[in-house]
Amino acid sequence: MKSTDAEDELSIGDLAGRYDLAAHVLRHWEARGLLAPARDDAGRRRFTAADVTRVAVILRAREAGLPLETIRSLTSTGDPAARHAVLKQEADALRQRIAAAEASLELIECALRCDHDDFTQCPHYRQTITERVGGD
Repeated sequence: MKSTDAEDELSIGDLAGRYDLAAHVLRHWEARGLLAPARDDAGRRRFTAADVTRVAVILRAREAGLPLETIRSLTSTGDPAARHAVLKQEADALRQRIAAAEASLELIECALRCDHDDFTQCPHYRQTITERVGGD
């Protein structure tokens, strides 16, 4: 026997449970324009297979570090050029964060390699700091 559309729909609790999320997360995403579930006659949210996929897309984008506003922009437009522009901007910002993290790691590793009792007195460490703040 073929199931009806209503049988294929999920409640907010069922969808949240599928992804181990709190239901309030899905309500928040709906408020931010990332989800637009249908409502039943009693006003309860009913999520379809497309909504299930959309939640997976949102979660993957969050894992990639994208903010909700960016995810909304990416998922709400059908314009490939607009998506490309948003992704390029995010990639550039990520490259900047990676460069900053690499500089921080270099500074920490310098301190870890230092033989001085107080690494802040190490000439090499001090030179690294001076270079970071733009001194001589």
